[in-house]
Amino acid sequence: MQDARRWVVGTCHDIGRTELVECAELGVSELVTNALLHGSPPLTVRVRGTWEHPRVEVRDGSRDLPVMPDETPPDEGDLLLTFGRGLSIVARCSTAWGVSVEEDGKVVWFVPAAQSGEQVTPGVVTGDLASPASAPAPDEMRIDVLGVPLEAFVDFQRHHRELRREVRLLALANQADYPLAKDLSDLFGDLDRDLREGIGAGQIEEALRAGRATADLRVAMPRATAVKIGRFIELLELADAFCREERLLSLARTADQQRFQRWFLGEFVRQAEGERPRAWQDAAVSRRQSSVS
Repeated sequence: MQDARRWVVGTCHDIGRTELVECAELGVSELVTNALLHGSPPLTVRVRGTWEHPRVEVRDGSRDLPVMPDETPPDEGDLLLTFGRGLSIVARCSTAWGVSVEEDGKVVWFVPAAQSGEQVTPGVVTGDLASPASAPAPDEMRIDVLGVPLEAFVDFQRHHRELRREVRLLALANQADYPLAKDLSDLFGDLDRDLREGIGAGQIEEALRAGRATADLRVAMPRATAVKIGRFIELLELADAFCREERLLSLARTADQQRFQRWFLGEFVRQAEGERPRAWQDAAVSRRQSSVS
């Protein structure tokens, strides 16, 4: 826990937000203690958001929600405690905070305030909460995505998950300062179920367990959904620009990530329009030939 406190304090100094040090240190101490006592490994601590509105995140491997604090004023002297009071410390030393539930764990996050007080900031719970399954569509078509490099796909999943969470939390905590984050978050939400359930993630997991480097995905999805994935390609381009312009503490995509994601998502759009599958290896050859000519 001491390492986490020192690192968060150092990060506040590095980005020139020394006035946030006290609340950031109190909050991360509470969250790390809770994760160690009640969560599951692995445990990670990060600082995300922007330089103007940094956000501290503590992630663990449990999807169980923590006990949310009530708004009862603390007993005299109780604010001096740094652990053992649930999330009440976090709620009193932040301008916004909440819990983001993911497929394989949860992130408890907070935006440090300049000073702590007795007022409890309400927390929010978001993320991959249980939702009823939708009925299969009658116009399903088959999509073949050939030669998918598994390492690049796993990197795509990780980037998408972090970017989706980033814009969602920015929209929750600082919507007035980042209105585009709300628009991006809403678009991600519209496409999230289709992307999570429809692009062959289960087949990728089987291939990874078998130790393979590539996999051929055979996916059935409604034609309208395949066409809609074209919006996701545009959304990722917009998100890259947002990451650069808003000076996020997370990075936009690399050139390699852009190439893979344009090919992978583009296969759904191309085949929905009646074109034949084009494997990743063939797409890479076409790119090299184009660069030479």
